Amino acid sequence: MSAFTGNHILSVSQFDREQLEQIFAVADQMVPYAKREKVTRVLEGAILNNLFFEASTRTRLSFGSAFNLLGGEVRETTGLKSSALAKGESLYDTARVISGYADIIVMRHPMEGSVAEFAKASRVPVLNGGDGSNEHPSQALLDLFTMRKELARFDRDLDEVKVAMIGDLAHGRTVHSLSRLLALYKKVSFTFVAPKELGMPIEIVEYLIEKGHEVTETQSLEQGIADVDIVYQTRIQEERFSSQEVANQYRGAYRINQYVYSQFCQPSTVIMHPLPRDSRAEANELDTDLNENPNLAIFRQTDNGVLVRMALFALILGVEEKVAEYARPVNWYIGKRF
Repeated sequence: MSAFTGNHILSVSQFDREQLEQIFAVADQMVPYAKREKVTRVLEGAILNNLFFEASTRTRLSFGSAFNLLGGEVRETTGLKSSALAKGESLYDTARVISGYADIIVMRHPMEGSVAEFAKASRVPVLNGGDGSNEHPSQALLDLFTMRKELARFDRDLDEVKVAMIGDLAHGRTVHSLSRLLALYKKVSFTFVAPKELGMPIEIVEYLIEKGHEVTETQSLEQGIADVDIVYQTRIQEERFSSQEVANQYRGAYRINQYVYSQFCQPSTVIMHPLPRDSRAEANELDTDLNENPNLAIFRQTDNGVLVRMALFALILGVEEKVAEYARPVNWYIGKRF
């Protein structure tokens, strides 16, 4: 059994660099199953409960797909109003009940710290699918996995990488978690591009400096994206604002299209985004004219999300060494993958 077996995944703070490499090694082994070259039934009979009390497309579906690809079954609850929480049930009672129906649980909730509170009462492992503006561990893991693969195309690794994070850094749980994971590497240069009111929380900035990394904060997009290896764009987290009107003040502040990229970025700069990208005219964070740019990695990110989440399930349920043992060929038309 690995150090992951039977454990919750609640925060990126529980990982060290060796554990990250273990997750990534298992994720690499999942490629033939995600590409539908093979089928495995290593989790046949196991049940995942997806509890998504806040809107989600990619995270919910990719967790479900990852579990199905390992042979398990998925049950889902979406939205607070469709759950017993709307009737006043506590997270403790919900956890005690639901954990009797499943072997593992993924939960998303709008309140910070809610998933950790739920996990204390759960009888099975719980994975944090996002708790308010706090953390999103699996997104950070797939982002780091993507960075690792993208940089390898240019014979680079994550040590001494230069990363620009752009947009709503105050409320963006993806950049909070990703920054803390990147801090495990050597001499990372962080450039945070955001309006003053939406800057990276001071505790994260101080943490990165304490760990020996270089941090630059700016409101200038042109300055922020020059001479970096990776541009990580984010959307305005309108659901975290007091009103739509307040959120609209910041929408569209930082737009990147092919012209901006060619003028200010290096030719090898990788473009990432946790998605959804806001493609409305007033926002247009990443223009569709970037879709043919070979360094646009946003859809490779989503593919990688399935691999990483498969790896987490395999490690937590202790089957990472048995996946191939339960494999067989695919017997249907699979289309184009990856």
